[in-house]
Amino acid sequence: MSHFQRKANILFKIWCVILGLVLLLTSLFYIIGGGKLVSLGGSWYFLLTGLIILASSFFIFKRKSLGVLVYIFAFVVTVIWALYDAGFDFWALHSRLMFPAGLFAALLFTLPYLSEHKATGYKKTSYALGGLTVLGMIVGLYGMFVPHPTVKASGQDQNLIPVNADNKQVNWQNYGNDAGGSRFVALDQINRTNVKNLKEVWRFRTGDFTTGTGNGAEDQMTPLQVGNKVFLCTPHNNIIAVDADTGKALWKAEVNSTADAWERCRGVAYFDSTEPLTQPTLAGATPIPTVSTNSFCPKRVYTNTVDGRLIAVNADTGERCKDFGVNGTVNLHEGLGDGTKAPRFEVTSAPTIAGTTIVVGSRIADNVAADMPSGVIRGYDVITGRLRWAFDPRNPNTNETLKSGETYKRSSANAWAAMSYDPKMNTVFLPMGSSSVDVWGGNRTEADHKYNTSVLALDATTGKEKWVYRTVNNDLWDFDLPMQPSLIDFPMKDGTLKPAVVIGTKSGQFYVLDRVTGLPLTKVVDQEVKVADIPNEQYSKVQPRSVEMPQIGNQTLKESDMWGATPFDQLLCRISFKSMRYDGLYTAPGTDVSLSFPGSLGGMNWGSIAFDPTHRYMFVNDMRLGLWIQLIKQTPEDIKVQANGGEKVNTGMGAVPMKGTPYKVNKNRFMSVLGIPCQKPPFGTLTAIDLKTREIAWQIPLGTVEDTGPLGIKMGLKVPIGMPTIGGPMATQGGLVFFAATQDYYLRAFNSSNGQELWKARLPVGSQGTPISYVSPKTGKQYIVISAGGARQSPDHGDYVIAYALDK
Repeated sequence: MSHFQRKANILFKIWCVILGLVLLLTSLFYIIGGGKLVSLGGSWYFLLTGLIILASSFFIFKRKSLGVLVYIFAFVVTVIWALYDAGFDFWALHSRLMFPAGLFAALLFTLPYLSEHKATGYKKTSYALGGLTVLGMIVGLYGMFVPHPTVKASGQDQNLIPVNADNKQVNWQNYGNDAGGSRFVALDQINRTNVKNLKEVWRFRTGDFTTGTGNGAEDQMTPLQVGNKVFLCTPHNNIIAVDADTGKALWKAEVNSTADAWERCRGVAYFDSTEPLTQPTLAGATPIPTVSTNSFCPKRVYTNTVDGRLIAVNADTGERCKDFGVNGTVNLHEGLGDGTKAPRFEVTSAPTIAGTTIVVGSRIADNVAADMPSGVIRGYDVITGRLRWAFDPRNPNTNETLKSGETYKRSSANAWAAMSYDPKMNTVFLPMGSSSVDVWGGNRTEADHKYNTSVLALDATTGKEKWVYRTVNNDLWDFDLPMQPSLIDFPMKDGTLKPAVVIGTKSGQFYVLDRVTGLPLTKVVDQEVKVADIPNEQYSKVQPRSVEMPQIGNQTLKESDMWGATPFDQLLCRISFKSMRYDGLYTAPGTDVSLSFPGSLGGMNWGSIAFDPTHRYMFVNDMRLGLWIQLIKQTPEDIKVQANGGEKVNTGMGAVPMKGTPYKVNKNRFMSVLGIPCQKPPFGTLTAIDLKTREIAWQIPLGTVEDTGPLGIKMGLKVPIGMPTIGGPMATQGGLVFFAATQDYYLRAFNSSNGQELWKARLPVGSQGTPISYVSPKTGKQYIVISAGGARQSPDHGDYVIAYALDK
């Protein structure tokens, strides 16, 4: 034997040892994990396949071809099982087959060199099968970079309808563009045919950086535009006006609000007292009070802050409006009593202008204590800042005026997300949260059961209740309504249009309500649900389920829905899934570990819905992040630990006490060991719903892993797997949907007919904002503007506001 042959023989022996070790470790993982899974009532595949692979490893160590033949049998079983378990779902098959296929190819290429099979025929066959396997893996890798819509669009592109001059957008004057929150731009200068020519035209830096931690400062802003000014706010509520054409700063109002956690500003409000006051037209509607037009600030911008202030500044100069409250500030802590320091009480969503009343809600920190500040909703005079009314949900007289020294009823339901206003009805529509605490309801009152997790309609002048519609009975899942109720004309089956309120929920459902009566316009049924084991809990055995509108990302998970980047983390996710109690959407938390899917982030969140009234389409983004949860009996020592009220789950403390209740809560996202959601992709989508048919028109995965990845490591791969999103879409009459709030750093434009990506621009950091669009009154140019301060949990932070226009 030559020196070369001896060396090759040694290398081949080493190769067989390495291959045998990989097979051995794989088999042991499968056998141990698979045995655990079987003990939990799960699939036998991993245990049985692990035993087969163990035999394969034994023969490979001995350099016997039987090891390859045994593994071939294991691989055939794997393919059959994968198709049976997952069907033809690309990502599900990818998780099940890619690693086994790699081993299969390696063994086939090894087979000709094993002692019994050195004949030429075996070489050709082995190489051919190995080559086909590698080719299949290459196709699988290529497929990772191709979007896999969960619902494909059918039919031709919808015709673009030219903008009617009477309906052409003049300003983006409200948080959701119009007071009803349509997020629709009646402009078509930028359209499907020319969007590819969009270029960045200006960039502004606010000087206020985010943290990306989920607990600290975050940029979640939707700007406003009025005339030649764009109004911005920063995570610390500083207000800035920039020129709409150049992005040049015009003025800055320093506010510098602070909180121990959760610093953010989602938007500001605008009021012009020189505009004619239009009274409501609905019969019986309360008139809108007139206000002085001889103000120090005839045009003004408002911000409500995380540290409990409502501030008005002059829209032309940025100076404080001295006739508003005390030198431009209203103290929102008045009437709340003790324990109002942020983040226990904060205001994070934009205030709502409702006629001449400015309406303010609040965020009350979740699961901190049973005794928390009131969730009272208040309406103030837009000019003087005088309190016009308060709606106190736990007070039998909800509009009672406080006497000196009195406080609003503590721990009541709150409204933290953006509100909507109908000027024809003079009615403000509120998305309500839960009374404190969110996951235990033993202390809830009749009023809590009425208002928790409901849509509430109030008279904007008096604050009196018009109607309330509850979407969850005794909400124990933190399914508070997270988004702006959208006011649209809803197409009924008889062809008529009905004024409606449409709202999406964290539970992945849509409720369509009559705007005047609050009654459902689409079918809602009572779904029977199971209860858990918490003593004295006020369980509801039925939940209202909106069944005539599409359900998004709230399917009842099965073991076969578990996923992983490899079969190994998939197996661990299966074990975790089978270890928890899970009965579908409304699995009540108990003293055992239970699974909630979607979890408390949604589903849908504050990004809200965009509508195209020309084609009766609506567009919504969602995230699919399950949550495991357990209630544990508190001990006297637990009370010494104080939750900080931030959003980051558990903040590294494990079980967090809920002061004043019998329990502490332990919870976390349902993730694999690699930090990937345990259920199969997509983890976030953009969905178009045809309101005429009440069906999904198309649904696409939203976002790639280019700027994120397992264990927080950036993968740098433009793999459109669909990632969780936080922020909202914008639709235009140019047949486009714009979206930026993905975990990769892009602003994208999609064809509103089919979801095809038509354009994207790389952002310096990620965004959690919603785009706006406007036409400059000076130049007639249409702009798209987005803020980018850093995506959720991103390592990269910034302070950017960027504008795009056509490169003509």
